[in-house]
Amino acid sequence: MSGTTIAERIAAYALSLGFDGLTSQVTHEVKRRVIDALGCAIGATDAIAVKAAVKSVPVVRDGLAAHIIGGRFSTTPDNAAFANGVMVRYLDFNDTYLSLEPAHPSDNISAALATAEAFSRNGKAFITAIVAAYEVQCALCDAASLRKRGFDHVTYGAFSSVVATAPLMGLTLDQTVQSLGISGVTSPALRQTRAGELSMWKGAAFAHAARSAVFACMLARNGMTGPATVFEGEFGFMRLISGPLNIDRFGGEGGAPFRILDSCIKYYPVEYHAQSAVGAAIALAGRIQDAAEIESITVHTFNAAYDIIGSGQEKWSPKTRETADHSLPFCVAAALMDGKVNLDTFTDERIRDEALLQLCAKIKVVKDPALNALYPDAMPNRIEVRPKSGQTFSSEQVYPKGHPKNPLTDAEVEGKFLSLVAGRITDTGARQLLDMLWALEELDNVGELTRLLSDAEAV
Repeated sequence: MSGTTIAERIAAYALSLGFDGLTSQVTHEVKRRVIDALGCAIGATDAIAVKAAVKSVPVVRDGLAAHIIGGRFSTTPDNAAFANGVMVRYLDFNDTYLSLEPAHPSDNISAALATAEAFSRNGKAFITAIVAAYEVQCALCDAASLRKRGFDHVTYGAFSSVVATAPLMGLTLDQTVQSLGISGVTSPALRQTRAGELSMWKGAAFAHAARSAVFACMLARNGMTGPATVFEGEFGFMRLISGPLNIDRFGGEGGAPFRILDSCIKYYPVEYHAQSAVGAAIALAGRIQDAAEIESITVHTFNAAYDIIGSGQEKWSPKTRETADHSLPFCVAAALMDGKVNLDTFTDERIRDEALLQLCAKIKVVKDPALNALYPDAMPNRIEVRPKSGQTFSSEQVYPKGHPKNPLTDAEVEGKFLSLVAGRITDTGARQLLDMLWALEELDNVGELTRLLSDAEAV
């Protein structure tokens, strides 16, 4: 990487990327990700964690402000990034990027949305900022694993959400570098967020990083400085958190492809490493007449899935929604028993269902070297079900629905959006939102979108 420091390199990239440098394919994928993320956000407006986040932010009527989705009021841009970010992430249904460090790059959209409104930016600027944020976060995920060193993936969000914010805020190169230093030096998040029995913070951790990034940009805009060598310093990010970070190119440089094209849209509301396992289990469900007649179930998986969602006693008897949608045994058992997995799979009543938990107890998760060799380019899981009769049924899925090699159609992206907003927005209002989002680059002011979103329940 050229540039004196990594922060300078990232800042220069963020500020140099222009809408005219994006291909029509990249622009279209941004629209699909924004539709998907906002559907997830609207669908989560009545969640306890979301209500807690919304109640915790101040109402702002003057100065820099941004709307809360479904809240019908404005708050400061950093607090809007937090509250809206919790909504985007809470259902665990927004997109994913798979690499040395898995992540959910659409988490950056809340920071871009809040800043674009507060500074009256247009749709083209909004789209460009999102592409840059995806690129930086995913490039960092390609460079080093954080979870293996005990830190959460949202730690990289301290940098990518600055990238989503700084261009929209009109920061200079130096101010963007200062923002990266302030946000990055305060960013390390412990992996405990995603270990053991999971809490609501699982869906709020990145939103916190986004809020801190927006606030860092606001501070730098007003003259605050931060550690310029946040990555390379004696006690900097690479020495204490990530290890070496080698990034040759960002998307668009020298014809390099944009990494947003390699991100995955979720088809099921489960941790992404379980997507193909759920698909394979659903394919078997019709062959099982009575779940009580199952003797054993074996899930053959890759190392990352085993480590993240396929090991730990709590995965076989989850007590929280957050643990259940991050449990490979629970998701597979539900898919086999119900022939589907949707948001109703993770209600308190369903999580406590004794028959479902008994089926979970029959599941064994094993690492499969052959499947592991395919990851992260593929997402392979194989389910083997052995009934008491002795006949074994098997199903394998390599590229789950929503993977770049098995993508959702635009109609399926719309269908997911409509299912998530049903009961919260009228059919006419949902269509109005979709029409605006498909023409996002034509918006003169992103505030037109956020004002519509703030009144989502009344549209």
